[in-house]
Amino acid sequence: MAPRRDYDIVLLGATGYTGKLTAEYITTSLPTNIKWAVAGRNQSKLQSLVNDLKTLNPTRDTPDIINVANLTTSELSPVAKKTKVLLNTVGPYYLYSTPVVEACAQTGTHYLDVTGETPWVRETIVKYEQTAKKTGAVVIHALGVESAPSDLVAFVATRLVRKVWDCGVMDVVGSVHELKSSGPSGGTLASGLNLIDHYSWSVVKKSSDPFVLSPSQLQPYTKETIYPRNPEPNTYSRTALQKLTGVWSYPRLGTLTTSIAAKANEAIVHRSAGLTPYFYGFNFTYEEYMAVGNPVVGVLVHLAISILVLLIAFPPTRAILKLLAPYKPGAGPTKESSKGDVLELRAVAVAEQLAKTHRKALATFRYEGGLYHLTAILLVEAAAVLLAKEEDVKRAHGAGFLTPSCLGDAYVERLEKANVKIAVQQIGDVGSK
Repeated sequence: MAPRRDYDIVLLGATGYTGKLTAEYITTSLPTNIKWAVAGRNQSKLQSLVNDLKTLNPTRDTPDIINVANLTTSELSPVAKKTKVLLNTVGPYYLYSTPVVEACAQTGTHYLDVTGETPWVRETIVKYEQTAKKTGAVVIHALGVESAPSDLVAFVATRLVRKVWDCGVMDVVGSVHELKSSGPSGGTLASGLNLIDHYSWSVVKKSSDPFVLSPSQLQPYTKETIYPRNPEPNTYSRTALQKLTGVWSYPRLGTLTTSIAAKANEAIVHRSAGLTPYFYGFNFTYEEYMAVGNPVVGVLVHLAISILVLLIAFPPTRAILKLLAPYKPGAGPTKESSKGDVLELRAVAVAEQLAKTHRKALATFRYEGGLYHLTAILLVEAAAVLLAKEEDVKRAHGAGFLTPSCLGDAYVERLEKANVKIAVQQIGDVGSK
């Protein structure tokens, strides 16, 4: 018999920028019979948060407060034992959250976060995967804007291919079709700029491989660690000039260029495919880009991202970028300024089944509103699925380190009820840009 848990959800890092939005979404959107608590290191800030939450929904009981003085495994384990699901918004994750994952893996507590830090995700999988499998813990990283939308469009497109043609997928090309953002939070900026301070450049470079999180590739890094050359897509190729300029075009997606978040998203999608190869197909590949109005803009975007990556590689320029950051960790865009935010992701999946005309599915993910509010939605609705459908998730995938799409149709349905528009349709081989 599973041990009794005092809480359904514990939210760690509740007083941070993303943490507050997550606490507010739990308060206004989850059933009032959910028993939950907020946890952090500052008692007065936690109490202030709880007082504010009461005004948002006077009909529900306020969450309990759990004070965590130090983020160590020994102190976090008793907290983890009290809850069925632990939501973690404490970043940068590679600096603070390894003990959180360890505590959850050891105690059989389901763990969810919104990191986009691929080297750290890989590190925790290598260290704690077997422990989580033994205790029954489900651990899902990257449930925020990075990388849940990408994982879900690949999932629903593949699902349609399976349903209609009863085969796997050869290639998925994803594109950020529309992005209006009020800007990254201070925590997001700190995570990105400090990543290279924590990990060596060689580790960061290896983490850009799209298969870095695939089950078949997960061995501890050594100096000799070399990944096999990335397989070329099955149904299209880019010329040397297109690769150099970063610009090309694809039917239904239009003119495409480099996307700064692509590598983190590709790694999560390929982990999903590696966890369930009989669903996605054994020749599956996923690539992600950004849609632009014309090739000139595409070249400029590609150059800008290339220069930014180069600047981040050197400590002096990283220091300058940190000074220029508009927000400090714990702060971010106001709710008013983020009302006009929009994210739309599109993806075209090509069926494995051979035919004169390629059989394709077009999937879309669209949300209008604050993108950090979207992150809160993605995180909390994932927790709701685990609370309601834990046995279904484990029956399909087992315990251990899963991905957002492993939550399946139940997750998609909950997001659609939360004003996230997710759609998929069959398309022909030739389409408008």
